[in-house]
Order: sequence, then C-alpha cells, then structure tokens
Amino acid sequence: MELQDIGSLAGRIKDNIAKVIVGKEDIIDLAMICLITGGHMLLEDVPGTGKTVFARALASSVDCSFHRIQFTPDLLPSDVTGINFFNQKENNFVFRPGPIFSNIVLADEINRATPRTQSAMLECMEERQVTIDGETRGLSAPFLVMATQNPVEIQGTFPLPEAQLDRFLMKTSMGYPDTREGISILKRFKENNPLAELKAAAAASEIIEASRLYSKVKVSDDILEYITKITEATRKHPNAHLGVSPRGALALLKAVQVYALLKARTFVTPDDVKAMAAPVMAHRIIPKGLSTENVSASDKIISDVLAHTAVPLEQGE
Repeated sequence: MELQDIGSLAGRIKDNIAKVIVGKEDIIDLAMICLITGGHMLLEDVPGTGKTVFARALASSVDCSFHRIQFTPDLLPSDVTGINFFNQKENNFVFRPGPIFSNIVLADEINRATPRTQSAMLECMEERQVTIDGETRGLSAPFLVMATQNPVEIQGTFPLPEAQLDRFLMKTSMGYPDTREGISILKRFKENNPLAELKAAAAASEIIEASRLYSKVKVSDDILEYITKITEATRKHPNAHLGVSPRGALALLKAVQVYALLKARTFVTPDDVKAMAAPVMAHRIIPKGLSTENVSASDKIISDVLAHTAVPLEQGE
C-alpha cells in the first residue's frame, strides 16, 4: 500500500457505510480518522439519531471482530475486561476474555456505568492492553472504541471524568437529518434493514497498514507551530478553566494528517487544522464555571482562538 492509497481505502469504507447511513459524510470522515489513527470516538446525541446503527455499519464495513457492550450501573470491570476462572476439569485457572478483546468495540451509553467500571476502560483505550490479576495482555490491532452517550437524560448516569474524555480522539454528534435525508431514511428502511445485508469493504490488515503509513504525511514546521499556538491559546483563554493538554495537540496532529489524505493530499494545510480543531479539542476544554459537558461553550472558545491566531501561509509538497 502506498500513502495515497489510504484515501481510496477510506473511500471504499465510506461508500459502504453510506449504504446504511444517509448523509453524515463529515461524521463518517471523523470515524475514518479515528479508525486509521487508532483513536477513539465519542458520539453524544439524543436517542434515535442513529449512533448505534452507525457504529454497527462501521464495524460491518471492516472484516474484523466486533462486540457491543451495553453499559449499565451494575456492569462490573470484569464484565468488560474478562476474568480468570477455575476450571475444575483441568484443575487450574483459565482466562476468559471479555468483549474488550475485539477490534471494534461499541460502548453503548457509556455514561451509565459506574466510575469504577469506566476506569477499567482507561488502560484499554490508552495503552491497548488489559492487566488482570497482575498479568498484562495486549489487544489486537486495529482497536477502536466507539462510545455513545445521551446528553439529555442525566438520571442514573455518571459523567465521564476529564481523564477518560481525554482518551477519546474526537467527540461529535450525529444530529437530526434534514427533510430530504429523513425521507431517504424512511425509503431505505421501509422494506428491509440494509445493515443486515452489509458486507465488509476492507480487511483488518489494510487498516493496520494504513495506520503504519499515515504518519508520513508532510507537516511543515509552520503547521506544527500553528498547532502549538492554538493549543497554548486554549490554556490562556479568559473563559477557559482548563485548556488542551499536549496529548490533545498530538491528537490534532494525527487527525490532520489523515484528514489531508481523505482530501487527496499528502501534506497538511492550515484549513485541515481548522477543520479538525473542534472535533479533537472541544471535549478537552473546561469552560470557567462550567463542565466539559457544555460543548457549545468549548466550541466558542476554539472559534475565538482560531480567529485570533495567525494563520501560516499554505505550503504544498
């Protein structure tokens, strides 16, 4: 696989997902970026907007293992990671892997689990490994956690802590369809469920190869300085209690490299940085007097930062 082939790979997967999901090309692009960079995605929206269907369509479009975890208040960490149980026939302990040992994991309504169970996800998402009873086991590549949560219903939920939010490469929402898209959805699902007939459009090995290559996308020193200045500006903004960390800056760098490939380029432009700034950074900012759940306030901070940060001249290859 060549560097420029990553765009066509993502295009195949996007076209396949589009057989189920109507519109939402920008959201599909974000999912492609998370999949290729090895990042994770948090979908926050009201019920019925297609979050779960979208995650399933993505998993079905790549020939790899998939598990859905329904997060509830009584879910235990071992229900996610797995346990060592005593096998009486063999007279020894045997490890039974949990659903986290999959390539793509749908963490449905993740904010319904207790903080103890949520913390079990931290090592998995950051280090791609699970430690149980002192033994560490690696997770297979590719590995993507796509989590969903409902921002409206707060009864029986546990807000995600900042440390866990920071593990998500991006946070976005599906949003309601417009009239034309709504009609298309009704027509598409009127007689059958296209998700049940969806076939894989890419192999797991192709995703792994793309993950190895995308970092070769050219990023000039001016773009690196631009990313750094934007990150620093979020920390100094008068309305921000907590700005973007160095991990957030690295996440933005990875995102813009793949985004450039999706736009059929092998180099990053300032417009790429502007396009990825909000999805990558908004959930990492805590506005003063508010929580990270107030994404609109965070978006305003990012818009303000982008408007007041000098943009470098665009440079090609």
